[in-house]
Amino acid sequence: MHIRHFLLFLVAALAACGSVANRRGPTVLFASGADLESINPLLTVHPLARQVQRYVLLTTLARYDSTLTARPYLARSWEWSPDRRRLTFHLETAARWHDGQPTTSRDVVWTLEAARDPDTGYPRANELADVESVRAADDSTVSIRFRAPQARFPDLLTDLAMLPAHLLDSVPHANLRRAAWNAAPVGNGPFRFVSHEPNRRWVFAADSSFPVALGGPPRLQRFIVVVVDEPTTKLAALTSGELDFAGIQPAHAEFVRRDPNLVVLTYPLLMTYGIVFNTRRPPFNQLEIRRALSNAIDRRELVEGYIYGFGTPADGPVPPTVPNYLPVTAAAHASTPLQPTGRIGFELLTVGSGEAPLEQMVQARLRTAGFDVAIRQLELSAFLARVYGAHDFEAAVLGTPGDLALGYLGPLAALAGITIPSDPAAAQRVFADSVPVAFLYHANGLQGMNRRVHGVTMDLRGELVTVPQWWVSP
Repeated sequence: MHIRHFLLFLVAALAACGSVANRRGPTVLFASGADLESINPLLTVHPLARQVQRYVLLTTLARYDSTLTARPYLARSWEWSPDRRRLTFHLETAARWHDGQPTTSRDVVWTLEAARDPDTGYPRANELADVESVRAADDSTVSIRFRAPQARFPDLLTDLAMLPAHLLDSVPHANLRRAAWNAAPVGNGPFRFVSHEPNRRWVFAADSSFPVALGGPPRLQRFIVVVVDEPTTKLAALTSGELDFAGIQPAHAEFVRRDPNLVVLTYPLLMTYGIVFNTRRPPFNQLEIRRALSNAIDRRELVEGYIYGFGTPADGPVPPTVPNYLPVTAAAHASTPLQPTGRIGFELLTVGSGEAPLEQMVQARLRTAGFDVAIRQLELSAFLARVYGAHDFEAAVLGTPGDLALGYLGPLAALAGITIPSDPAAAQRVFADSVPVAFLYHANGLQGMNRRVHGVTMDLRGELVTVPQWWVSP
């Protein structure tokens, strides 16, 4: 559909927006651009899936408050041993799984041991390498023993939701991707699982018996994740009232803002976009070429022209708003002339099938710096197979979701073919010096929201951090 006709269609739909949404009552529809991959927190890196796990269906031992300080949740309290090698948790005894079974230390021990096992394939398992043992003293007390003193509370324990051992401990860790629980999950969070239609929707209903100590029952009756992968379809559903929340493109923000039934929410994300170089093969096995390409990119141009200012230029893998951010020194981005003679050609992989405006802007800028860029668009599964599976690429455009412990830096460096120290500051210095990635920008979140929904907070912790407190106008 031509964009002008499409916008006229949207304007015509606005009159019905309020009535369509209001007929749903205390049910909220939240759009996702893709299915949630897996509802099992041991198996997925999908950012929205991880939020559904820790804020909707399941519970984590701790969670961050708005100042990014770890606060009690399923673990009502904890204490460190004097040498900071043992961390002991005391669990909320009123927490129950949605099949009626109590949540106990057995569940915590099973989840953490499964996460540590390489057979499971937990994406953040490397952050548990320093764990020596996990032991239950009784049904509500769990101790984690570390090999060395720990400087801070483990970020992973605010992200990894606990799982029901009584339903999963008979499944070998290597077979968890085929566990029956994944298709019909039993949780212990504020919402119960109702149904899943693959590539269409996930339906959750409020748990009326969710413990008051953990926040009490949600104010919504139902929370539904709806899969809508086409941006214009998503925008049409938002403006017609068929969706309550939808991620919107920067170019559509002003249009949504003019709708009296909608509001635009923008918030910081832990999501950094960049061009990952494969340092294992030419031409990007040469540092001077990687550095020359990175220096040729106009990041401010991308932020203003591609994402309409909804983000910030990236000088490294960590946004300045995140704890442990290390400013890159001016020397790291000093101008470096291109050493090889002649032009350098390479293939730039990306996901999609459209006009690829970001890649074309980069292509045009690099052309004047001596690079001939051939843009190759791939379907998502083919992209993942080539980049993550076979490492069959020269350079690839990648959006990297992060975590506050900066555990994502190691896998990102490994994808490019280099190793980095575990210390976050040292790791950022290696990224600055070795340039395995030409970082482009840190994205802001951008959601369109129906004004009938209240109590919403979106920030670095995610879009769903306050979902149990959401409520709708009568």
